[in-house]
Formats: sequence, structure tokens, C-alpha cells
Amino acid sequence: MSPAEVYEHLAGLLHPQSSSSTSRHRSSSEISDGLKRIRRSVLTEGIPEVHGRPSLRPRIWKLMLKVESLNTEDYLRYVSMGPSDVSTKIKNDTFRTLATDTQFKGKVKEDMLIRLLEAFVWKNHGSERDGLPFTYVQGMNVLSAPFLYTMPSQLEAFACFSTFIEHSCPLYVQPTLVGVHRGLKGWLAEPLPAARSVFEDCRLGAVRSSPEQKPLGRALRVPIGTHPLRVHTAPRGGTATMGVAVDSRSFLLSFGVHLNILCVIAQLLLMRQDLMDSPSPMKILRTFPPLDARPVIGVTVALVKDIPEDLYRELVAHPFAS
Repeated sequence: MSPAEVYEHLAGLLHPQSSSSTSRHRSSSEISDGLKRIRRSVLTEGIPEVHGRPSLRPRIWKLMLKVESLNTEDYLRYVSMGPSDVSTKIKNDTFRTLATDTQFKGKVKEDMLIRLLEAFVWKNHGSERDGLPFTYVQGMNVLSAPFLYTMPSQLEAFACFSTFIEHSCPLYVQPTLVGVHRGLKGWLAEPLPAARSVFEDCRLGAVRSSPEQKPLGRALRVPIGTHPLRVHTAPRGGTATMGVAVDSRSFLLSFGVHLNILCVIAQLLLMRQDLMDSPSPMKILRTFPPLDARPVIGVTVALVKDIPEDLYRELVAHPFAS
């Protein structure tokens, strides 16, 4: 289908016409079927932008996050509370957020990032997860960027970002990075056959290569534990466009943040030959190359089929379940 046809298809799913003029509500089965069809379209076609038509992405993101209402009074109260006790840490990060992305900088100003992140800190002030304070940590500035870029208002961006962090991946933003370590431990203990082949190729290649390539087998494991959300839900510096980042975010919001682990493995598979051929593979891994969302999503979906059921349950739970 053309982008315009995909747009109309999604718009029809978001605003269905009831078969009965007297019916005001859809049944739960109709709602469930509609969500499945939206997810399928996001997977196969993405969410197109059509000139002269309002973006469907904000509506779909809020739908997938189950953000059904906005509390303006609470948001304004958090904003009015001013700088928090982590204000300096926030400002040390916000000024460099996507500093070379002119598309992002033209739409999202630093004060918008600061306002959203300070409000998040006040919203969760005094709360804990696993006995640790639930507050701002480095990297939240980048995770919040696509929401501010995509949503039509700062209030909606705040509601979506808060829900995303608090419910989808709270263990990824703990000071101890417990979710990251769980993801790393699980996938190194029982890697997929495809991922294992990458590790083995690089191990064998290291035997024949320069000293810099010898730690490559170990280095390949690092992105799985340290890069996932930053790689696959937001661009990094100038290495990816915001358009690519929102495509990845749309996929993960539709099917689950847990798939970020498989997205990293998918990108490693797509990078395999470049890593083997490069005289300096560590330089590639230090920055992680630009993300091309559609091929990565395609490989990710294929990888899901290889995962045993019990391991997949652990995968689903690792970003949020203690």
C-alpha cells in the first residue's frame, strides 16, 4: 500500500464507523481486534506521515501506552515546584541532548526537556523501586526526546513519558541498572542460535586478527546490556535521525519494550560482516552505527520464533518485574 493508503487504513481503525447508528460503544472483542490490526499495520507498514493530514503517531502511542486521560492540574503543580534536588544533573544532560540533530532542535527546546524531567522527578518524589529512590538518571533526557518531538503538547509528552518509564521499563532506569543486568545475564546464559553464531564467528576471527580484535567476542555482549533503550528508542547524537527513532519507538510501544534486546541482537546480525572486515571493530561498537529501523524490525520478528517459551516469559518481564 502507498503511504496515503496506509494512513487511511490506520485512521479508519482509530475512528471506526459503527455498523449500528444507535450503538455508542464497541464490544471488548471489537476493541481487541482493532488493536491487533493497528499493531499489524505498525509492524508491516509503519506509521506514515501524509502532508496536510494530522499525524496519527500521537494517538497510536497513547493508545499503546493506555494513556486515556490527561491531568493538567497535576502537571502544572509539578512544574510550579521548580528545580528539584537533581536539577544540576538534569541540566548537565539536557543541553547536549541530540545536539547535532537540527530537525529535533528546531522543534524541541532545552527548557521543554528540563520542564518535563523536573516534573517527572516531582511526580515520583519519595517513591522507591527495589528499595532505591525512583528519580532522574542519566539517559532519561534522550528517552524523553521522541515524546516531546512527537506529541502535540508538553502535557501529552509528560503523560506518555511518565507512563513509559514507570510501567514499561522502570528497572532500566534504576541507578543499579538492574533491568539491564537481567537482560545481559539472561541472553548471555542462553543466547539464540543466531546470536551465538555471531559470537562464534567473532571468536574465531579474533584468533586470526589483530590485537584490537581479540576482545571483540566479549565486546559484542556489551551492546546487549548497555545500549538497548538508547539504541532502539531514541537517536544518539548525530548518528540517527529522529524519524528513524520514532519508527523504532512505535514498534516497541506496540509490541513491548522487552523486544529491545532482540533489536540489538538483530542489528549485530546485520553488522556481522562489517565487524569481521573492520580493522578496528571496537570503534564500531563504541558508537553503534546508524539504526535502519525496518530491517532491524524484520530480523527481530524472525528471532522471536527461535525463543523457548520460558525464556520469552523472562524476556517480557525483565524491564519491569522485580
